[in-house]
Amino acid sequence: MNAETQTRTHADLVVDVGPIAHGGHCVARHEGRVVFVRHAIPGEKVRIRLTDAGEESKFWRADVVEVLEASPDRVPHFWRVADSLRAWSHGHPPVGGAELGHVSLERQRSLKAEVLAEQLKRLAGVERVTEVEAVGAGSDGLGWRTRASFAVTPAGKLGMHAHRSDQVIAIREMPLAVPGINELRLWDIDLQGVDRVEVAAPANGSRPLVLLAPAAGTRAKRLTGILAQLPDDVSVASFDPAKGEALQLRGRTWVQETAAGHEYRVTGEGFWQIHRDAPDTLVGAVKEFLHDGGYLEPGAVVADLYAGAGLFTAALADAVGVTGSVLSVEGAPGTSRDARKNLHGAPQVEIVQGRVERVLRQKPRNFDAVVLDPPRAGAGKAVVSQLMAAGPRAVAYVSCDPASFARDLGYFQQGGWSLAGLRAFDLYPHTHHMETVALLTPPA
Repeated sequence: MNAETQTRTHADLVVDVGPIAHGGHCVARHEGRVVFVRHAIPGEKVRIRLTDAGEESKFWRADVVEVLEASPDRVPHFWRVADSLRAWSHGHPPVGGAELGHVSLERQRSLKAEVLAEQLKRLAGVERVTEVEAVGAGSDGLGWRTRASFAVTPAGKLGMHAHRSDQVIAIREMPLAVPGINELRLWDIDLQGVDRVEVAAPANGSRPLVLLAPAAGTRAKRLTGILAQLPDDVSVASFDPAKGEALQLRGRTWVQETAAGHEYRVTGEGFWQIHRDAPDTLVGAVKEFLHDGGYLEPGAVVADLYAGAGLFTAALADAVGVTGSVLSVEGAPGTSRDARKNLHGAPQVEIVQGRVERVLRQKPRNFDAVVLDPPRAGAGKAVVSQLMAAGPRAVAYVSCDPASFARDLGYFQQGGWSLAGLRAFDLYPHTHHMETVALLTPPA
């Protein structure tokens, strides 16, 4: 960091807040330079604190530290350590993960709809306004996370990182998490010797799992001491994030999830939707698009790409029956093993572990329908091109990132495909994230 950057960082400015942008910030300008401001609402006048502001940078980043002219949609933040105004008044930045907690839930959803519309127009050339639907019965947007990731302070206390920072802030609650996570009271445990803690507490109330990532040189005795501080009915494992391997310390190295009439085993850090109602919501949306369009029926040939532990695979297998076939592809070896266990009773399902583009190349076939649920980075041009060449009658695209979805939609459109249906869900209240399910169809 050069001297100019050091003098600019943590300097305060007053700005008028412009439109919402993808990524959880709003756009403001100072002397012609773009400033991405977190914890603001469009239309406000605020005092901001620069957090990333090199003189040669194309844009700066900042947090709101004082609201001079408030939006009528501003509400008191529900979480002190994530509240930018309160956190900076105590001399430290807010933790990440609840960057829209100062905005009413209704306005949060309208802001997300604006982001989705802007990304579709800019990256895919599509003019479309889509409502972001509320999910779940809770009116406060809290208590929905069945999975949470925590850092550990140098003093061994449970914490979370500030946005784009190595600084870890100690916490004593996680309001977005389900009760099963908060009831563990991990903030009361001495976690010295651990770098990271992952927790999964299934929405069905089955046994939770705590994963401990030991720091280099941590002895087994230290982990045993932490284990003794956790309830006996909680599974505990150590894990290596680089290798993705979990070592049993007590109980199981996996959790049992329930969705859409099926039971799923999910090992360690294996992927599962984190909102308690997300699995049923997304399966329902995918089945509605494919079933209503006549693409999903007994005897159909379908694929589930980036299949994880088999959430969509099981639903597809039910729909096509034993006379149909389902190709289920997942890249992560551990998660693919979970899918094999979860679908072992479905002879119409073929589980393949490997990169989607390689599997599509090695197993060419004509599909009636495809479910595409890629990671946040999206599927990419190569996979989209392979899918169009495979000639499915429809693709149900499930996305957690509007930018990568819009980019991939652009690739489909270049091949003559159309956006035939789109729904958006607020599966991450109080954050900028959302989930979309789209129906894509080829040229007539």
